[in-house]
Amino acid sequence: MVGHRCVLLLGMAFAALAGQAVADDAKPASVSVVELFTSQGCSSCPPADKLLGRLAERDDVIALTYPVTLWDYLGWPDTLASRDNTERQFAYAQVRGDSAVYTPQMVINGREDVVGNKEHRVLAEVERQLAQDLAPSVQVDLESNGDILELRIGESKTGAPDRPATIWLGTVEPEVSVQIGRGENTGRSIAYHNVVRSLRAIGMWKGKPLSIDLPLGELSRHGDTACVVLVQLETDAGPGAIVGAAFARWPAPVTNARVAQ
Repeated sequence: MVGHRCVLLLGMAFAALAGQAVADDAKPASVSVVELFTSQGCSSCPPADKLLGRLAERDDVIALTYPVTLWDYLGWPDTLASRDNTERQFAYAQVRGDSAVYTPQMVINGREDVVGNKEHRVLAEVERQLAQDLAPSVQVDLESNGDILELRIGESKTGAPDRPATIWLGTVEPEVSVQIGRGENTGRSIAYHNVVRSLRAIGMWKGKPLSIDLPLGELSRHGDTACVVLVQLETDAGPGAIVGAAFARWPAPVTNARVAQ
């Protein structure tokens, strides 16, 4: 997409955390946001979890895992799930007006949902939105400066949006391995990638350049080693299209491992 670039800064180096800026010549890339709603108790989810991991390796995709509480009532509580993640999934369904809430479910750029274990359909939707200029196009940069993570959001190339977009900041665990203790996946060890541990609104974007300083220590105090920023239009019913996004990570002090009881 000529003239419409979203900068994705992946794998922030130790030197950057010491106060050196990310290289100015870091190559910007068009990027799609893939959000997977999954559950440890769902037998159809492991293929989607693996697919999400492969998507996370791509430079043109920000792939996020949202463990949900959808099947907890069966006595299979998901040890990574949160009510906030579940509410986000329901909010998307409300916006679409189709009441489709299931696992595994992938939402592409906040626009369309696809069954998460249907790889060819997921990839086709990602490519369709890229080809039709529906992927995020607002430049978003994340850069460390000492103990500060600097967030910079660029100007809209198509004029001010009809309504302000919400700036969402999420803390993320890049990889978590869980030994499943209950449900349809009992006994399996599953690796989850880019697990969203929290997602909160930190401001509004109105189409003009915007800068926000984020305390790196606060972002990582619960052991999370990455963060994501989503610039997402709002509709009367809830979250709409994601128009800008960036992801950044820093070195993990330990390997995260969990046992699901």
